[in-house]
Amino acid sequence: MSNKKQLKLGTIIHGVGGNIAAWRHPEVLTDASVNFDFYKEQAQKSEKAKFDFIFIADGLHINDKSLPHFLNRFEPLTILSALAAVTSHIGLAGTVSTSYSEPFNIARQFSSVDHISKGRAGWNVVTSPLEKTSLNFSKTIEEHPDHAKRYRIAAEYLEVAKGLWDSWGDDAFIRDKDSGVFFDPEKLHQLNHKGEFFSVQGPLNIGRSKQGRPIIFQAGSSEAGKDLAAREADAVFTGHPTLEEAKKFYHDVKNRAAAFGRNPDEILILPGIEPIVGRTEEEAEQKYQEIANLVSIEQALNYLGRFFEHHDFSQYPLDEPFPELGDLGSNSFKSGTDRIKQEAREQKLTLRQVALQSATPRTPFIGTPEKVADRIQEWFDSKGADGFIIHFNVPSHLSSFIDHVVPILQERNLFRKEYEAETLRGNLGLPYPENRYVKNTIKTR
Repeated sequence: MSNKKQLKLGTIIHGVGGNIAAWRHPEVLTDASVNFDFYKEQAQKSEKAKFDFIFIADGLHINDKSLPHFLNRFEPLTILSALAAVTSHIGLAGTVSTSYSEPFNIARQFSSVDHISKGRAGWNVVTSPLEKTSLNFSKTIEEHPDHAKRYRIAAEYLEVAKGLWDSWGDDAFIRDKDSGVFFDPEKLHQLNHKGEFFSVQGPLNIGRSKQGRPIIFQAGSSEAGKDLAAREADAVFTGHPTLEEAKKFYHDVKNRAAAFGRNPDEILILPGIEPIVGRTEEEAEQKYQEIANLVSIEQALNYLGRFFEHHDFSQYPLDEPFPELGDLGSNSFKSGTDRIKQEAREQKLTLRQVALQSATPRTPFIGTPEKVADRIQEWFDSKGADGFIIHFNVPSHLSSFIDHVVPILQERNLFRKEYEAETLRGNLGLPYPENRYVKNTIKTR
């Protein structure tokens, strides 16, 4: 195989879909979000296609206007543990909030998934943007932390988690029955962290995994989010409607990583896309319309409201300019709401147009297999992405992508035909992390 840099691909398993009405599509299983056989099938299909990882998104607050998939779905670490037993190479990434969990527990749980899967775990670090999330937790948080504070919490949280994952040297467990020596005490390290938000002694009661520690994904695209990603993440889950915006984000985060003293090649930028593939342009467009036509304007307004702290958009005229909202949304999905407001203002969009575009976005990745492959290659070659996180509202859309687009990418030597490594870190081409307590740890594995 050529040494040419290749794409990284992941798949989001979204149950009944990330669209507010996709569950009504004839092909969608209405219980898919809590159907293990469905998750198993999607994971194994993605592994057969040699994807790098599957991705389980999550949130901690719902109401009666939430997406159907959000209302009734698996907790990420639980389903990832189950999927580890029915897969062998594909990575297993899941979302957990740093605002509403404890570093010791989460470091231990992700390390356990990493061991169960023999080095295939990944953690998507989020800060929980929805204001009312705090109402579901009785810890000392009296109200939802503001955006800046959430990212300070996340930065310290990751510092603690990474410290805990270094509790043991790689070869600390000797397990010699003859001598009676189970571990080397000199390779056990106590963290003793005391910071603004956390006080954690350690050590962690599980050793380092085959890949050293889980892969860190980060999904925020605000200024604070990009700083956190550039400093701490192995991969960034982002989203952009145009190549120009993708390139701008790509270079911004890579430059920030370099400013933090990191090798920019060791942080992967992975936009989320929803390719819809047809034998012809007309067939692809028909597939898109099948989903778009399921969404009513009332549902689209509800979907839009979620990004703006569940704001009630039904109070505004539909066909007049998008309303002025001031700072609304700046403490929730900040980068997304900033973009929505900016595009509405610059393109002079009505509320109806904004709502429908948000609920059923028309991506650049709709068309024939060749067109979709060309667009993916264009973004990759133009340094708008190191790869993509693929999501689908209809299961056959994943199959179409795998059956018709992936072979084109493989023929162009843009994507692998076989896995290169046994771990997620190895397949992503990322270096083995040196244990902070050991100067001569092997750096690649």
